[in-house]
Amino acid sequence: MSNASAPRSPAALAALTLGALGVVYGDIGTSPLYALKEVFHGGHVATTPENILGVLSLIFWTITIIVSLKYVLLILRADNNGEGGLIAMLALATHAVRDKPRLRDALMMVGLFGTAIFYGDGVITPAISVLSAVEGLEVAAPALHHVVIPITLVVLTALFAVQRFGTAGIGKAFGPVTLVWFFVLVALGLPHVLHNPQVLVALNPAYAVGFFAQNPLVAFIGLGAVVLCVTGGEALYADMGHFGRLPIRIAWYGFVMPALVINYFGQGAMLLADPAAIENPFYLMAPEWARLPLVFLATAATVIASQALISAAFSVTKQAVQLGILPRMRILHTSVRDTGQIYVPFVNWGLYVFIVLAVALFRSSSNLASAYGIAVTLDMTITTVMTFFVLRYGWKYPLALCLLATGFFFVIDITFFASNLLKLVAGGWFPLVIGIGMFTLMVTWRSGRRLMAERLKHDAIDLKSFLDAVFISPPARVQGTAVFLSAEPDITPNALLHNLKHNKVFHEHNLFVAVRHHDVPWIGFDKRIEMEPLGHDCWQVILHFGFKNEPDVPEALQLLAGRGVPMDEMDTSYFLSRDIVMPSIGEGMALWREKLFASMHLNAAAAADFLNLPANRIVELGSKVEI
Repeated sequence: MSNASAPRSPAALAALTLGALGVVYGDIGTSPLYALKEVFHGGHVATTPENILGVLSLIFWTITIIVSLKYVLLILRADNNGEGGLIAMLALATHAVRDKPRLRDALMMVGLFGTAIFYGDGVITPAISVLSAVEGLEVAAPALHHVVIPITLVVLTALFAVQRFGTAGIGKAFGPVTLVWFFVLVALGLPHVLHNPQVLVALNPAYAVGFFAQNPLVAFIGLGAVVLCVTGGEALYADMGHFGRLPIRIAWYGFVMPALVINYFGQGAMLLADPAAIENPFYLMAPEWARLPLVFLATAATVIASQALISAAFSVTKQAVQLGILPRMRILHTSVRDTGQIYVPFVNWGLYVFIVLAVALFRSSSNLASAYGIAVTLDMTITTVMTFFVLRYGWKYPLALCLLATGFFFVIDITFFASNLLKLVAGGWFPLVIGIGMFTLMVTWRSGRRLMAERLKHDAIDLKSFLDAVFISPPARVQGTAVFLSAEPDITPNALLHNLKHNKVFHEHNLFVAVRHHDVPWIGFDKRIEMEPLGHDCWQVILHFGFKNEPDVPEALQLLAGRGVPMDEMDTSYFLSRDIVMPSIGEGMALWREKLFASMHLNAAAAADFLNLPANRIVELGSKVEI
């Protein structure tokens, strides 16, 4: 299933590299629109030649250390069966310390918080990217200042409205448009670098060190804006499963990093000649005739960057649902060929509401830059922490090597995070509030499911004992196969008890099916199914799915056809128990959290849809569960 290490033809490699340009690098590729400008925007850093060179050096070495070394060289090695991203890393790290339950639980909480914070990042990125692109209108035609916010909202509304149609069609244009964007970055920056080659001295890290030595406090505050140059760096890892390691590395070293460096240094060269250009250095680098076309290209590039993040939010949500971190949601497939092309309406419109709120609240990319950074640096720090446990306990590397490899990056991540904390009051609270809200939902859902499972187990009857008792004086048997779905194997499903109580019949063939989701991305058909005969034409079946598999129960049960279990699709009925959660005062969670869980459980998408059961062959029987 994974394509992370499979050999490819040169043509296939080129196609994947082009695709990676559009999907993986759209976000970091649009950061020159605002990153350098924001370092100087607050007025903390004066636009002196020494400061310009010092900041450029900081940007270059931030990109080199965080993206080139940390993500491209180290983190891309930590693949979970070819898949990447924080959930894949969380699965790897918790699996590595599975024999240390307390450490495993602590890592799970840290990983959940990182996943929750991702949604905060998912709100700020489209808002700041699209708004900064449209703000180019102010440079091209200052009289259009008043239409910047309305146009931004129109672009974002259109972007979210087309999500339900899928991105397969427009996705083909992502790579070529982004490739044009990177060529334009070079075309804008290179003439200024050639005109003022002195700017290249900033490649020397001594300039970054000197900037810190001369103005430690100012430089520390400036880090909060410098980090904007690596926003989207984490997408490298998250999208590894789509493209594989090699195309992502080729795209980075061959196209993206050179284009970014040339553009930043072009902006710096222009600022050395004209410090007043700090008002909007990206657009002012372009000749006057090119500014309006550049606004359209930049808007297209930022829409692509936003699309990549929206698609990632859908994928992360689907994985979180299958790992039991979030309640079941309605997930629609927008492509018959690519199972990764999905649309989650609740997430789509939830993101949209918060993004519109962010644009309306902050009203400029500079103000949004204050809200940006905390979510990104926190996610990067959590990824580094997880990597340590994978290296140490998963791959068994020596402790000193693990501390050296991750400790260096941890110090850098935590320094950037500390600098961004200074922006907490100015706007950093916004993505943090979203992240904390999502974390509360995740932890409540996870704890509620555990309490519910414990209650059901406490009240449950052992399945084998129950069947032995029933068949002492068997009820009438009717034709066909009954599939009883249960959260746990070996216990009698409530749906069976209700069916016997009300209908007083037993089917000719009975399958007791439990569905298990695992913390690996893919589980093949050869390991999909476990079966145990229980006698009396009854079987216990356990189905295994990875967090990227489609949980299709009828398809999986067809694997039983050659094993003595009759599976006639038109003669099979699926019985489910729809449990109604009743919060109660006492042990368990706080009452407000139990009420929140009950509400989430009530509004979760139907299990039948999630498990792909045929709508005309389902029988649902209700029961109450007190937690």
